[in-house]
Amino acid sequence: MIILRGLREDRDRKQSDIANLIGTTQQQYSKYETGESELPIRALVILTDYYNVSADYILGRTACKEGIAVLNQPILDGSTAGALLSSVLSLSAGGRRAILEYVYLQRLKEKYGEEK
Repeated sequence: MIILRGLREDRDRKQSDIANLIGTTQQQYSKYETGESELPIRALVILTDYYNVSADYILGRTACKEGIAVLNQPILDGSTAGALLSSVLSLSAGGRRAILEYVYLQRLKEKYGEEK
């Protein structure tokens, strides 16, 4: 699991540091990183919280790193990022395209300021 190694190295941690965090040996953790052994769910949960990424990211199922904390992040009026994402995904392709265009235009407006 090259992803585990990258996450660990990005934090400048040793295998033994992460092994201690998840309650195993450095040798066993090394097997998780190389894919020689499967990562237990308990360890996966600890690592998702530690690195603040999703389990799917660690498992290589998505390139999206954002974990549950991002999805639960409030946006406005009690709405969360996860609820917004679900709403956008429920739209037609045309509706999703319109949302993306609006976000692009809003970014430009905020970057360059509104014309007077």
